[in-house]
Amino acid sequence: MSAAWARVAGGTVVAAVLTVLLAGGCSGPSRPALPTSEQARSELIKAAQRVLVDRCMTARGTAGQPVSQEDTLFGTDPAELEVTLATGYTVRTHTDGCLAQAHRHLYGDQARWFRAEVIVNNLRPEAQARLKDDPRYRAALARRAACSEKDTRCARESGLDDVRARWEPARLAEVRAAHREDIATYDQLRDRALHRAARLLAGRPTPSQKGPTPS
Repeated sequence: MSAAWARVAGGTVVAAVLTVLLAGGCSGPSRPALPTSEQARSELIKAAQRVLVDRCMTARGTAGQPVSQEDTLFGTDPAELEVTLATGYTVRTHTDGCLAQAHRHLYGDQARWFRAEVIVNNLRPEAQARLKDDPRYRAALARRAACSEKDTRCARESGLDDVRARWEPARLAEVRAAHREDIATYDQLRDRALHRAARLLAGRPTPSQKGPTPS
């Protein structure tokens, strides 16, 4: 099951993109081997999240709670957690849905994970926002804006792509340095989730081992 959702209210952006991959779970060895590739690690965590969410949804459905499936999954308004980014956007999430329950199981601390994940996933937009303060970038952007849509030569000669390629990495390095504690928290909690996911799914094939999921 895959789910993507976004809620916008009063100019505040509320968004979360959730990809949940099909997998089953059972008990297994206490120290299963961990995947080595980053993609496989992500798939393992998402597969464990799917198992936990399905268990929660089933349990709450059996209990006959009078709420919609979406509210059971994501939680009911108002959202309890929020992070305001340097770009000005505010991202919110709930603590009472099955997804939140799965995050607490995997990451241990939902609030810490939510903050770290939102910030780490928005490092590049923050770097790009800083780039807009650079007069060299603004000048190149103005030259590009003066070009007609199909004038590729004018767009190239504006120098905007060159300015981005030269200065964006430096802005990104600044942003990463400013958020080094958030990045460390992200790495720590994700590693915890990886080990917990591996124990949950020990002995079962991951999505990558099964092959492509039928559409």
